Amino acid sequence: AWELQKAIARRRGEDALPDSLVLLEHPHTYTLGRRGRRSDVLLDDEALMSLGVRVCNVDRGGEVTYHGPGQMVGYPVVDVRPMGGAVAYVRTLEALLIGTLRDFGLEARREYGLTGVWLRDAKIAAIGVKISRGITTHGFALNVNPDLSYFEHIVPCGIQGMVVTSMEQAVGEAVPMEEVAQRLTHHFGALFNRTMKEAAAER
Repeated sequence: AWELQKAIARRRGEDALPDSLVLLEHPHTYTLGRRGRRSDVLLDDEALMSLGVRVCNVDRGGEVTYHGPGQMVGYPVVDVRPMGGAVAYVRTLEALLIGTLRDFGLEARREYGLTGVWLRDAKIAAIGVKISRGITTHGFALNVNPDLSYFEHIVPCGIQGMVVTSMEQAVGEAVPMEEVAQRLTHHFGALFNRTMKEAAAER
């Protein structure tokens, strides 16, 4: 997925591809951003192996987070220069997530001074990005139906005691991933003023 992002970003920077949104689910993974510390992963290598979790150092902003099945990860590869840069871009990603959650009857919000989206007193979506020469990689992770126990083995986003929730936990039943992807795509198109067309990764 990281190699795919970099390939798209390279071609986007050459104007050989339009702005893009990659949506996927990862296998069990802890990623450490540029400010991430290995000590915020609370398991040793043997325990990680027994859980089937891989630890990856990546070049996004932020600290440690979890990715896994049941979580919708979005990697927008866009030129942010026309929209005013990094802060405006991150606020737009938050609006994208808040709008999507509202479609499922969930009133999420921003938390002052922090990045991401909260539902009541718990974080439901994380954001971590990289911007190079105006082109974005990495993006957001929305907890739809993940196994939330994997968050217990890290200090999410470097915040001690932070509670994490999911759409499934909030509505009381599993939420179809395809419906979430459709709503995310819709709001992405509306907020970024883009006509969305599906494309195979091979392209």
